[in-house]
Amino acid sequence: MKIIVCGSVPTVIAPDKYFTGRVLQTAIVEKAAPARLRATLVSFEPGARTHWHTHPLGQTLYVTSGAGLAQTWGGPIEEIRAGDVVSFAPGEKHWHGAGAKTAMTHIAMQEALDGVHADWLEAVTPEQYGG
Repeated sequence: MKIIVCGSVPTVIAPDKYFTGRVLQTAIVEKAAPARLRATLVSFEPGARTHWHTHPLGQTLYVTSGAGLAQTWGGPIEEIRAGDVVSFAPGEKHWHGAGAKTAMTHIAMQEALDGVHADWLEAVTPEQYGG
């Protein structure tokens, strides 16, 4: 058994090359190979969001607080709220983040394929974000 004591893992500001706006990330778990699981607590300030991206083995989000938005390439923007579970299929191009006036926090869970958890793409434009 391993216990990771609350407060022992630093919270970091997410890099601008993957996110628009202020986003904070706190690692929950990252298993070494041969395991593949990574889970991160991700907090988005109003208007903040990921860039478009994919995951080789898919991704699941569990929204823990607030309200936000998610969209797959070519699909409508969907509202997501605390308690919602959002699943993206392997290779499905998507983004997710806070609403324009609401913060949102979720747990992002994905597995790595050959050490890769995500493939990051272009930023979501203001026009795409605004619908």
